[in-house]
Amino acid sequence: QVQLVESGGGLVQAGGSLRLSCVFSGRTFSNYVMGWFRQTPGKEQLFVSTISRSGGNTYYTDSVKGRFTISRDNAKNTVYLQMNSLKPEDTALYYCAADLVVGMTYDLTNRRVDYDYWGQGTQVTVSS
Repeated sequence: QVQLVESGGGLVQAGGSLRLSCVFSGRTFSNYVMGWFRQTPGKEQLFVSTISRSGGNTYYTDSVKGRFTISRDNAKNTVYLQMNSLKPEDTALYYCAADLVVGMTYDLTNRRVDYDYWGQGTQVTVSS
């Protein structure tokens, strides 16, 4: 069974940085497209970023482009989200997600329904 454990959240002032980590276990990490989503109270989970199985391709929602960077280390079974120039509107519970992809059907996805496994989330709070 796949397990995902996020860490790295916290309280930071606007303009600051945080790096989220998500450790994957239970299956072969390199077979999974990975993604980050975020959620605020009373709202649905929203896509933030995704990275291909090899790490060679990435995709971001418009609001974080140029500020956030997703990366992965397949030797460490870990995906990261480096968040710079944080804004109060980035405040949310951040979730890591894993999507098992076989073959070359696709290698990035921003669709929540495509992801098979989810972490418990890590809280990011940005003060103004």
